[in-house]
Amino acid sequence: MNPSPEFIAQHFPHLAPDNIISTRRQFLQRTGMGLGMLGLAGLMKPSEAQGAGSLLATAKGGQPLHFAPKAKHVIHIFLEGAPSHIDTWDHKPELKRLDGKSLPGGDGLAFGSPFEFTKQGKSGIEVSEVFPHLGKMVDEMSVIRSMWTDIPAHETATVFMNTGSLRLPRPSMGSWALYGLGTLNENLPGFISLRGANLPNGGTANWQSMFLPGRFQGTSVNTNAGDVNKIIENLRNQYVTLPEQRKQLDLVKQLDEMHNRALDRDSQLEAEIASFEMAFKMQTEATDAFDISKETPATREAYGIKAGAALAGARQGKKAPANPAEAGKRLLIARRLVERGVRVVQVFIGGWDMHGNLKGSMENRAGSIDQPIAALLADLKERGLLDSTLVMWGGEFGRTPGRDRNGQGDTAGRDHNARGFCACLAGGGVKGGYVHGATDDLGAAAAVDKVHVHDLHATVMRLLGFDHEKLTFRYNGRDFRLTDVSGKVVSSIIA
Repeated sequence: MNPSPEFIAQHFPHLAPDNIISTRRQFLQRTGMGLGMLGLAGLMKPSEAQGAGSLLATAKGGQPLHFAPKAKHVIHIFLEGAPSHIDTWDHKPELKRLDGKSLPGGDGLAFGSPFEFTKQGKSGIEVSEVFPHLGKMVDEMSVIRSMWTDIPAHETATVFMNTGSLRLPRPSMGSWALYGLGTLNENLPGFISLRGANLPNGGTANWQSMFLPGRFQGTSVNTNAGDVNKIIENLRNQYVTLPEQRKQLDLVKQLDEMHNRALDRDSQLEAEIASFEMAFKMQTEATDAFDISKETPATREAYGIKAGAALAGARQGKKAPANPAEAGKRLLIARRLVERGVRVVQVFIGGWDMHGNLKGSMENRAGSIDQPIAALLADLKERGLLDSTLVMWGGEFGRTPGRDRNGQGDTAGRDHNARGFCACLAGGGVKGGYVHGATDDLGAAAAVDKVHVHDLHATVMRLLGFDHEKLTFRYNGRDFRLTDVSGKVVSSIIA
């Protein structure tokens, strides 16, 4: 009688083909490397040998923490186009006094902010009138007024803020955070990027995982696509039931695993296997997470989601007011994702490149985020999530104190400025009602306690429980990290 392969696998597993047939590479690995591990175990103390095993176990769900974490989640609100710090969070009375006069050094005509600033909250932080709602939340916030970056070009600076790299493609900050922390919900991606129909400057580079394993890649979602079933395309299979899909997936996984063993654990194939599993699980949980209709009308209205408000004004021949619904929808989804264990949510909100018509444009764009971001902070706090969720927002660089191309009156705008801008942080272990650093009297450049992009990234990693110099990944013979070879933690903003 010739026994079947199934019979052999069940009763004599050591005789299964996978265990008795091997390539030359597999033979050397199973013998030479095995002997090497035996030798290593003899040189190590028992506690060290156990530690190596525990490190491998930890790596499946994340990396060992270096500090007690202050934050478990990050919501990064990226204001694409570079909002003017001078007109939002960095009051410059001297610039207003010089309005219309030549700037020192021949840098054009001074452009004092057309907006008034008032002290808000118990902390007395000066906030522009364009943020009436956020002004009430300053006691929850740390405002960094001394940010600076390297290059004032939108695409380069956007990718730099999101990846820490100016030239070579590198993993995004969200991918590094997910690599370090691991996932809390196996039915949803651990890193999700929310955007509109158009890709931001730099495109997919802003949420890529590059040389990190593919499972740490951000999942990009167009929230403007329509109803919840269109937001994530091709999520459901209309021809095959879930039980049938499960059988298909199990077969594909079995075949992929056999192939993977022959490839000696290929990372790309492992990422593909994981993505199939994730897609299957998302069919139920993802549609629920993105369905904001399940929120109460009061909650949706708090985020500024009020259908038809802007359209009604336009139909009456009036100037359409700032419509916070677009940003509100993304931020409400972000809160729902964090509630379900998503580690990092990236939210892109564009329209901040104001070379002309700064006053009207700023009123519109600031009005579109003011209520939603304030509602997000209040909502997270009410639900007990703000302490464990770091919320941060800002752009890729700042704007100049002079008029762009010497524009006049209502047509005036501001040009790009890499030397000074602001970033705001709240929750997740940062101090509330605190201002760090300062630009010069005209807002032209960071002057006191300067914070580079690498410093901001180092601080985010510290809040998540990691030493940015030690959270590394070996690639092409070198240990890489988010902060490249730079970065200092801004410890003064940590509570």
